[in-house]
This record gives sequence, structure tokens and C-alpha cells, in this order.
Amino acid sequence: MDKGACVKAIGLMSGTSLDAIDAALIETDGEGQVRSLGFVAIEWSAEDRELLMAATERALTMASPGADPLIERAEARVGAAHAEAVATLLRETGADDVAVIGFHGQTIAHRPDRGWTWQLGDGAALAAATGIDVVADLRSADVAAGGQGAPLLPVYHRALVAGQTGPVAVLNLGGVANVTYIDGDTLIAFDTGPANGLIDSWVGETRGARFDEGGALAAAGRVDEAVLTAMLDHPYFDMAPPKSLDRNDFTVQPARGLAEADGAATLTAFTAQTVAEGLRLLPTRPTRLIVAGGGRHNPTLMAMIAERTGLTPEPADTLGWNGDALEAEGFAYMAVRALKGLPISFPGTTGAPEPMTGGVVHRACA
Repeated sequence: MDKGACVKAIGLMSGTSLDAIDAALIETDGEGQVRSLGFVAIEWSAEDRELLMAATERALTMASPGADPLIERAEARVGAAHAEAVATLLRETGADDVAVIGFHGQTIAHRPDRGWTWQLGDGAALAAATGIDVVADLRSADVAAGGQGAPLLPVYHRALVAGQTGPVAVLNLGGVANVTYIDGDTLIAFDTGPANGLIDSWVGETRGARFDEGGALAAAGRVDEAVLTAMLDHPYFDMAPPKSLDRNDFTVQPARGLAEADGAATLTAFTAQTVAEGLRLLPTRPTRLIVAGGGRHNPTLMAMIAERTGLTPEPADTLGWNGDALEAEGFAYMAVRALKGLPISFPGTTGAPEPMTGGVVHRACA
């Protein structure tokens, strides 16, 4: 691929919140040129969510990735659903000259401390199903080299904020929260803590809901400061970056026994405070805090972040970005970089020993 050429690329992302498969179409050179062309979100069915949660529970009991009938069934479903998402995106955009798909897959366990990370998704099968070249398994090379394998979006964040006066921080609030710090040539990133993951688990347990819509339950509650303080007493928050988390590294257990609304308020405050703790690890205080991911739709969480960081969180959409599409777009961008041999992870973002490209290329016509 010509290093200066712009091509159309699709990015696919399904996060640990298990709400939907995000599929985005962009045109990019994998460097400074990016143009968004389309986006769809295909919700997982309740049956699919149950299957993927069961696969995650199974994976977390295993010493390393290996053969397992339940996980193999989940992987087949992941592949079929992502192929359907590509077909829907192509139908809605009318695009017919896509060069590559960046296929993140579904994370069921992230264990860089043990030398592995596990994303379900067969890149070869997706290339065969779509007729488009696929770059998959984007994290493993970084982990094998001693990196955290996450977060990977910083290289895309850097492209998006090019030209803005720094330092700028981009906060992604998915199942786990991660922050990217950009100041000239300085690029630092790490997971700050849980984002929506614990809040979703709490309302799922207490109300049978998928998420705290509009942050309404948390807004009706009172933060239990004793529980919050105990949750913050964890060595992860004092660790220097780069560092990363699995969604299941923290649980709602400390909040059990609280009233529904108080538990939601306390867990929401925990997310906000861990963002504040994370920002203190940066070289200088950012002048802007741009927020992407589903958590930006939670006004209670956004207000708590503002209160606890002293910064005004700006939804990514106010900059003309699609805050829901950002992760999927990022994996499209990384796929183009991978084809061009450009790095997608860096010492300051994942702890890799040097800037590294990544991903495994699966050709549609082998």
C-alpha cells in the first residue's frame, strides 16, 4: 500500500459493556488525514449477551487461552454478527471500494501480567465472509513484547487533536475508562479505572436494567464516602503509567448492602474519582478534557467528573467527532497503519519497548 495514499477502511468494535457492535467507515492515510463516512451500531441480542458473558466467565478461570466448546461457540457468533454489521454498514453507505477492515474482536479476558490477552474473532473467516482484507488480533504483539496491549486508541486521538493547543486529554468512558494525554510529541495513555462497567453491573443486579439511563438512579442517591474511600485504597491507582485493566478487576462487592440509589451514586463517584486520580499522574494538567464513549451520555457521571477534576468535560461531539463511533474509527485507522507498517502502540501508551505496529493480516483472496 502506498504510504501517502488515502483509502477507505472499516473499523469494528464491541466493548466489554456488550451493548452493541460498532461499525465505522472512514477514509484515511493512516497518518494526519481522517474523514468519517458512516457509522452503524448493531445491538447484541439478550441471548448473545448471555453467551458472551458466559464465555468471559469461563475465560477468567483459565490459565491461558485454549480450546473450549463454549468459547468456540461464542467466537463463531462474534464472527457472524460482525460480518452482518459490515454488510449493514456497506448497505447504508453504498461504499464498494473498502481496502481493509480493522477487527478488534470481543475481549473476554485481558491478562498482560500473565503475557496474554484474549479477543474472540476469526479474522480469516471475516475476510472470507466479506471479501475484504482484515487486520485482526491487534493487541497480542504488544503484549508479547512486554507491553500492556492497551489502550490502543491514543494514536487515533493524536490524529484527531492535531493542531490544537495542548496539553489535551481525551477520556474514553466505556466498560473501562482510559485517558490519552497529548502535548506536542508527548503521548501518554493508560486505563484510569472502571467507567460504566461497575455502574452497569449494579443496575443489572438491583433493577434488571442494562445501564443507569441518564444517571437518574445515581442522581437520586448519596455517595457513601466510607465505601468510596475503601474502594480507592487499591495499589492500581498509585502505579505509574502505562497500565491497563480488565473490566473484571473491580467488582460491586464493596457497595453491596447500600440502598439502590446510594450504591449507584457511590460507584459513579468511584469512576469519577479514579479519573481525577489518573489525571494527577500526568506530567502537567491538561487544558481540555474531551470525553468519548457511552459514559458521556450520563450527566451525573459527567458532573461528578467535573467536580472531582476541576475541569469541564467536553463531549467529543462538540468538536465535530462522533463520540459513539470513535473506537471503531480508531481500529479502522490502525488497520491502515498496520498495512503500511506504521506503529500503533508506543512506550508511553502501552509500555512497549519501542513504537510497534501490530495485527495479523488476513487476505480476502489468499
